[in-house]
Amino acid sequence: MPDMLVKLYELPEDESAAKYAERTGVMVRRAIGPELRTIGKWVEAHFGQGWRSECEVAISRQPVSCFIAVKDGQLLGFACYDATCKGFFGPTGVDEQARGLGIGKRLFLETLRAMREDGYGYAVIGGAGPTEFYAKTAGATVIEGSVPGIYAGMLKVNE
Repeated sequence: MPDMLVKLYELPEDESAAKYAERTGVMVRRAIGPELRTIGKWVEAHFGQGWRSECEVAISRQPVSCFIAVKDGQLLGFACYDATCKGFFGPTGVDEQARGLGIGKRLFLETLRAMREDGYGYAVIGGAGPTEFYAKTAGATVIEGSVPGIYAGMLKVNE
């Protein structure tokens, strides 16, 4: 999967996180330290040990660079940045049962806005899976020659 590039100075405008929460009941916010193990276990159960590692790195940063989507006390999704490399978005994932509610889009855009606020002009989406989604949602473009990119030679996780 190729990496993609997003211009953070040209992000689309959409509803605020507060309006999204009011409309859907899903709150998107930064994770906090005491949630590290709970979020880590959830991410590993849904997406594997590798993403758990990246997620825990993001939660351990200051400011925390992991956003979560929560409804009625249940974790529905997450999105990270600066987990594997500075300026990189990801990993991100939404519970299969909660897909189709716009949670992935909300997490993606909130995370990109946080990156912009942290002073980044661009974000790299590492190993972008749904390239059409990223292109449509934020104008991301494929970085030619980016496979395998920073992931070359990575140790394989025994799950």
